[in-house]
Amino acid sequence: MSIRKVILLLGVLGLSSACTSMRAPSESDPLEGFNRSVDGFNQVVDKAVVKPLAQGYDKVTPPEIKTVIGNFFSNLDDISVAVNNLLQGKPKAAGSDITRFALNTTIGIVGLADVATELGFQKNDEDFGQTLGVWGVGSGPYLVLPLLGPSTLRDAPARLVDAPLDPLYHYDDVRVRNSLLVVNVVNTRARLLPATDLVERVALDQYAFVRDAYLKRRASLVRDGAPDPDEQGYEDFEEESRSHIPESFPPFKAALMQIKPGSAASNAQPDSNSPIGLPIDLQQSERAKSGLGLLN
Repeated sequence: MSIRKVILLLGVLGLSSACTSMRAPSESDPLEGFNRSVDGFNQVVDKAVVKPLAQGYDKVTPPEIKTVIGNFFSNLDDISVAVNNLLQGKPKAAGSDITRFALNTTIGIVGLADVATELGFQKNDEDFGQTLGVWGVGSGPYLVLPLLGPSTLRDAPARLVDAPLDPLYHYDDVRVRNSLLVVNVVNTRARLLPATDLVERVALDQYAFVRDAYLKRRASLVRDGAPDPDEQGYEDFEEESRSHIPESFPPFKAALMQIKPGSAASNAQPDSNSPIGLPIDLQQSERAKSGLGLLN
């Protein structure tokens, strides 16, 4: 997806979220009152503890170091991804995941370097919540978990299956294990600072914005990115939605005007590790959030 399309989708989601907040709780969010309370608690914790730590860490840590740390934890994640690809009946993808883990653990020095991607073995994104979705289990109501953030009635208990697949889960030295998990949380939060700041500036209802983006993203992951047959094509969506962004909503209007169709910026593909992916890909920080649940 091009940068221009990402910005456009952010704008439309922001506007639609504002409209959603004026309606009664939808079928996907019957627990909205409870969820908003938990989300408020999470926001307080983030602003008081996690975000300040991430901001300080971001100032003193070179981007290369943050990338290396992200690579290390991403490598551990490939084990769980491989298992879930097998459970979903995708042995070829699982083989690619196992190859990634073997290459990055050996040649990449315990995953510090992502040599597998350079060799053509792309990172996959799977978890047991997606596996249940592939098996036909509906997502159920939207659910915000304390400290862990967005989830659903299907995805929340699925974390209990994914957790034992994380090698850190079996590491006996609790102090070292928890220290590594904290580093992962802070490193991930630091990389997402620009995206979360953007959401705070432009989302008329931040809770509804994150909820809608999360649910759309999870549905897309279950389909492995295939188009939803019940929705219009993206190009039609883009053309139609562009005309519905009012002049009174300048952040996205200005951004879109600066990125002309056919330009280099318009056709550029955002880095999969770039924080701009947050509103569309909320699962980028899923491993870091899950790590909080392992702390003793």
